[in-house]
Parts: sequence; C-alpha cells; structure tokens
Amino acid sequence: MTLAAFSWRDGLAYGLLGLPLAFVALPLYVVLPNHYAREFGVPLATLGAVLLGARLFDAFIDPLIGRATDRLFARSIRAVLMFGAIAALVLAAGFALLFFPPTRAPDTLVPWATAMLVLTYAAYSALSVAHQSWGAMLGGDAALRSRIVSWREGLGLVGVLAASVLPTVAGLEVTAVAFALLLAGGWLAWSRARAPVARAGATATNIWLPFARPAFRRLLGVFMLNGIASAVPATLVLFFIQDRLQAPAQLEPAFLASYFLCAALSIPLWLMGVQRFGLARCWLAGMVLAMSVFVWATQLGAGDTAAFLVVCALSGVALGTDLALPGAMLAGVIAHAGDRGQAEGAYFGWWNFATKLNLALAAGLALPLLGLFGYAPGTRSAEGLQALVVAYCLLPCVLKLGAALTLYFTIIRRGTPT
Repeated sequence: MTLAAFSWRDGLAYGLLGLPLAFVALPLYVVLPNHYAREFGVPLATLGAVLLGARLFDAFIDPLIGRATDRLFARSIRAVLMFGAIAALVLAAGFALLFFPPTRAPDTLVPWATAMLVLTYAAYSALSVAHQSWGAMLGGDAALRSRIVSWREGLGLVGVLAASVLPTVAGLEVTAVAFALLLAGGWLAWSRARAPVARAGATATNIWLPFARPAFRRLLGVFMLNGIASAVPATLVLFFIQDRLQAPAQLEPAFLASYFLCAALSIPLWLMGVQRFGLARCWLAGMVLAMSVFVWATQLGAGDTAAFLVVCALSGVALGTDLALPGAMLAGVIAHAGDRGQAEGAYFGWWNFATKLNLALAAGLALPLLGLFGYAPGTRSAEGLQALVVAYCLLPCVLKLGAALTLYFTIIRRGTPT
C-alpha cells in the first residue's frame, strides 16, 4: 500500500478508536491519583502501592495479550473485532465502577480500587494491543507508517483534550457516559476500517521472538527511558499546578488542554520533518525541546500561570514526537525483521508492557518518595515544594537525557533501520 492509497477515510476509520482509548487514559493516569488522594483521603504511600501493584500486573499480562492477539489475527479479522468488542464493554464498566465505588470505607475502598484497576487496565491493554497491531500490519514506508500512527494518535489527542475539560466542566458522571458512547463509536468505525492481511500460513509466534531482534532491543531501551521521563510529570502535574503554582482550579483544564492541543497541532509539522530528516532524528529533536522546557519550569513559582501555559504549549509540541514517531519506528523494525503479518501482537505486547512499567514506576516511586521528602497535597513548606520541583522538573530531564543519548548512539549513529 502506498501513501496516496491510504485516504483520510481510511485514517478516520482506523484511528477513531484511538480517541476513546486516549480519552480514558488521562482520567486513569492523571486524574485518578489526585482524586483518590483528595476526595477519599487515601495516603500517598498507600495510593502509590496500589497503583504500582495494579500497573505491574497489567504490564506483565501484556505480552500474553499480544500472543493471544497474534492467534486471533491468524484465525480471522472477525475474531479480532469480537475480542475488541468484549474488551470495550469491560473497559467501559470498569471505568465507571472505579470512579464511583460503592463504598468509601478505608478497609474496603482500597481493595475495591485495586480490583477495578486490574480489570480496567487489562481491558484497556487488550483493546490497545489489538488496535496497534492492526495498524502496524498495514505496513508501508516511513511516511506511510507515520501517517497511520498519526491518525491514531492525533485522534487520541482529541480524546485527551475532551478528557482534560469534561470532568471539570460536566463532572465525572457525564465523563463516564461520554466515554462509553465514544468507545462504541470507535469500535464501530474500526469494524469498517481497511483490514490488514496476515501472512499466508501465519501462526502465533513465541512471545520472546521480539527480543531476538537487536533493533527491537535498542528501540525498546530508548522507549522505556523516554517513557519514564514522560510518566513522572504526567503523574505529578496536578500537584505541581495546585501547590507549586497555587493556580485556581478553573485554570487546570486550560493547562492540560494547551498541552494536548499543541501536541495535536505539532504532529503534521513533525511528519513534514520525518520526510526530510527521518523518524529517529525528529524524535531526538523532540527530546531536546522537552528537556529545555522542563529546565525552565524549575524557575516557576506561585502565580506564574501565564508562563506555565507556555511551558505546557512547548512541552506539548515535544509530545507530538513521542506520540507519532516511536510506534512508526517499531512498525519499521517489525518489517525489516521479516515479521510483519505474523508477530505484531508479540511486539506490541512487549511495547505496552514497557509503557505500563514506566507508569507503574512513576507512580510507585515518585509518590512515596515525595512523601518521604516532606511533600503532601496542600503543603506550602519550602522543603516539600522543592521536592515537588525536583520530582516534576529535574528527574524527567535526567531520564530524558539518558533516552536522547541512547537514541543517538545506539540507533542514529549505528544506522539501525526503522
């Protein structure tokens, strides 16, 4: 398939499911920790342990989900779509039950939250792996692969923008209903999307196959370092806004919306850059931009809301590379390894494993460490706020620098095909 053959209708039909999948991600990974800490009074250490445990479990089942997905693709496209429909139903139910627990009693709330997190994360992973594998199986050169991923991630950013505003403006009840409707519409569009073609006679591969490919190991290393660097500030951003900036609550949607809107608007520009400089170099440029912005954010204090809007906008531009380019690079690695059409589930299972592990480490380590060094939600102590600045601004820069150096020396300089 050529770039011209993949029309905007193809992109919309395939990518629309990315909207509800991204819509649910922001409440789960950004709003939920803050919500349980402030509304239900769950201590940060307890909350961190719950999130760490649930996300680690979710991460470890992703490779198994990937293997199951490969088997379904080998069977038929219909089997994949039915698998996705079941996952979507479970995901919608789990999301509602997570934010509206039947009890607030401390002895039952935490076990309930843990169980709902495991259920919701597992359904989210199943649907995501199947959807990502579908896109990778469509194939193409770097430009086409970037376009396919960009449709998914670009529509995903529309979902994130909606999720950044809707809970504050309309409440979590309306958010849960809207998510269920968006999920149904996304699955319906997916069922009418251009179908990939599995390799003739393909069977499910060993889940460890991707690690036999050096290019995958190198790319995964970069992806994990960069992912942890992004997951830490995503977990802490509301705490930074509320306590470091002491910004009014009504500004929170504006900060999040500017971040994701600029990410969406930047994707076409980054795609233009890909055609000239390649996927890896454009991703490296995004990392450098992100580090520069977070170093500047260390200088912000109470009342610096206008400056933080600029920080959100510029870091959103950097986010555009994280969304559109790594997935396209992975599709290239799969194709160059000769595994396209038979092992996408295995690759994306481990890819999502890395994503979830990053989020687990971010929540499970950053939140307890903040508490250990004197920060608690609502604090105004200099010691606590300084710990928050280090965790939100400087720690991501250190991790992002490691990712940038790894990308340059192991992929760009070595000429690893992507």
